[in-house]
Amino acid sequence: MDQQEMVSFWTTIVETMMDGLMVVDADGMIVAVNQATQQITGYARDELIGSPCTILNCEHCSARCAPDQDFTCDLFESKRIERRECNLTRKDGTVLPVMKNAAIITGEDGTVSGAVETLMDLSAIVTRDRRIERLNTILKGKDRFHGIIGKSRIMQDVFDLISDAAASDAPIIIYGESGTGKELVAAAIHKLGRRHQGPFVKVNCAALNESLLESELFGHVKGAYTGADRTRKGRFELAHKGDIFLDEIGEIPPSMQVKILRVIQEKEFERLGDSTTITVDARIISATHRNLEEMIARNQFREDLFYRLNVIPIRLPPLRERQEDLPLLIEHFLEENRLKTGKDIDGIAKEALEYLLAYHWPGNIRELVNTLEYAFVVCRNNYINIGHLPETVVSGRRITPPRKSYEKKKSEGEEERVLEAMKQANGKKSDAARLLGITRQALWKKMKKLRISVDYKAELAGNEP
Repeated sequence: MDQQEMVSFWTTIVETMMDGLMVVDADGMIVAVNQATQQITGYARDELIGSPCTILNCEHCSARCAPDQDFTCDLFESKRIERRECNLTRKDGTVLPVMKNAAIITGEDGTVSGAVETLMDLSAIVTRDRRIERLNTILKGKDRFHGIIGKSRIMQDVFDLISDAAASDAPIIIYGESGTGKELVAAAIHKLGRRHQGPFVKVNCAALNESLLESELFGHVKGAYTGADRTRKGRFELAHKGDIFLDEIGEIPPSMQVKILRVIQEKEFERLGDSTTITVDARIISATHRNLEEMIARNQFREDLFYRLNVIPIRLPPLRERQEDLPLLIEHFLEENRLKTGKDIDGIAKEALEYLLAYHWPGNIRELVNTLEYAFVVCRNNYINIGHLPETVVSGRRITPPRKSYEKKKSEGEEERVLEAMKQANGKKSDAARLLGITRQALWKKMKKLRISVDYKAELAGNEP
């Protein structure tokens, strides 16, 4: 292989490498890059060659090449091979994690003539590690009780009552507004109870009419009614030796209340269309958002059934009565949405969080979940801001809105909004970026475009009296 063939051979190898390769001279100027470097950095080859190596703004970079000073670099001075993880800034302003290997190039006399660096894109690895960390946060949370989240005193009392109730075989009824998590409580009782190895059968009593509900609860034999082409076991029979959860028990009609009372008292029933008595051993857990005592007064609910069901009552507080749990719940559902959507949304801007904390949440936790799912769908930035929240949440808050709304004040000029955000953030660009709902890099670009001093914090200090 002659010299020309050898050069072509090594050029092919360098250009087909998956990692970026960059060569700089003794003055820190880029003299050569491969195709992978262009893909990783977003810069074209012509943009890189002839530019100082500091163009990539690598984190922890020790190179200094100011126009009026000689180029200096710790790598050139130490002459050691460097291997480290760092972040570089791509042409579009996004930050990219890389593994950088750097080594100096010396002549025969030992004089440093430049350096060669390789860049490995770590973004996929970092994303994976973040997801694993977030999943561990969800699974190992200290403020979680069998899937129920809360650190407030009122919820800690509920957790204690659930543990005590689970140890009993007596009927349990869970009271709570829609969306407070009654089904989660029922599932926790089953997991902690003595029947945890048996079945856990759930029935939504409000979702079925009277005839369907009877068949669903007690089963039917073939030919019991039109369409009954086979014998079918009911939910009570399927729950034998386990627990049956009757959600929205207050919605069942009086005729069905009598039959459920019989199952509780005598532990027996007949399938629809059959005369054979079936014995069942199942603990009943019921739930309702209604006031059963008021229903008794209006003859809508049987008093004897109420006393059979109301042996161990558990009352779930609405979200508005445990406000101190809101930040914990918000962070939990943010993590869940990050995992589900794959969107790398860092958090919620301060003003948007104020709206969430001030809202009265009539739909409770279910409404909070829906709100954050909506925000994740419409958010295209790193932070959720007011413009990403549903109108019901924004218009339904109970406290005075903030003095400034950077998303809504479209009449203000862009420069004024940036200046006001920097002032509110005391010159800290990361905080100002959150207020504006943009990334720190985007704010940096915007400030340069508007010719706002990038050293705004020092400028603020200089303007103080």
